[in-house]
Amino acid sequence: MRIATLTLNPAIDVHSTAPAVRPTHKIRTTDEHLDPGGGGINVSRVLHALGANTLALILVGGATGVMMEEMLTATGVPWQALPIRGQTRISLNVLDRQSGQEYRFVPEGPLVEPQEWEAALRAIEQVEAEWIVASGSLPRGVPADFYARCAEIARRRGQKFGLDTSGAALRAAATSGVELLKLSLGELESLADRPLPDNALQEREVNLLLRAGAARVIAVSLGGDGAILATAAGLTRLPALPVRHRGAVGAGDSFMAGLVYGLSRGWPERNCLGYALAAGACAVSTYGTARVRREEVEAQFDAWRREQAAVR
Repeated sequence: MRIATLTLNPAIDVHSTAPAVRPTHKIRTTDEHLDPGGGGINVSRVLHALGANTLALILVGGATGVMMEEMLTATGVPWQALPIRGQTRISLNVLDRQSGQEYRFVPEGPLVEPQEWEAALRAIEQVEAEWIVASGSLPRGVPADFYARCAEIARRRGQKFGLDTSGAALRAAATSGVELLKLSLGELESLADRPLPDNALQEREVNLLLRAGAARVIAVSLGGDGAILATAAGLTRLPALPVRHRGAVGAGDSFMAGLVYGLSRGWPERNCLGYALAAGACAVSTYGTARVRREEVEAQFDAWRREQAAVR
């Protein structure tokens, strides 16, 4: 079982800590480290850590693109580069020790030319995988319906397509009938065009999306309030797992990786959601981008299952 991921706007994530983040001051940082980042890359990194067979398809360019390739190779994640003329972006994440707040500076990324994103579509036409997971924003120059086109290609080839994106790309794909649509609460509210402050409204909107054919499976991550997983057979809501929060970068992608891992193995949907929450919890308990270890995810998941058994 191979799970391929697609990242159109990857980033080299620079992480550091500072005594305090203040305007106009020279802010000296410590504890610097770099991670290969971007939605699909993060999903592949976590899947690889969990022992899954994965392949990361990535649009990369310039000297920073070469650096991204070297970093991915060092992680052991199999990758296939889709070259572009623009430079792969660099994101900066700074933890303010005084306040405990994390500041994230995310550039918009390169301009992708038509022949470059068309090459990405051709790569989707050719990749051998049972699942294709597209995660992250669309870079400049890529049409809003790009992910909807990917979903159609996957459907035609008998592959399952999972998607985690936002904005116009999400709206365009939300009518394409993907296998798995992963949303945040903010993204669910964006599709609904209104706030969804309580459980009943959130669940009603998810069911409306299911009935409209947006996806066969819809997951909504709710941060500290847990997550929802819904299919035509029913809806499951689970609370978040209790962990010490250290950083949020890559947490949603870790959740997505855990969810696809379970779904690809045919697990019961409740277990899939529990495993996704375990992967997300491990990500937020570690400073860095999606720095997840299999033994920690398994320990969180086993503790969750014991708790579930005790409740029953």
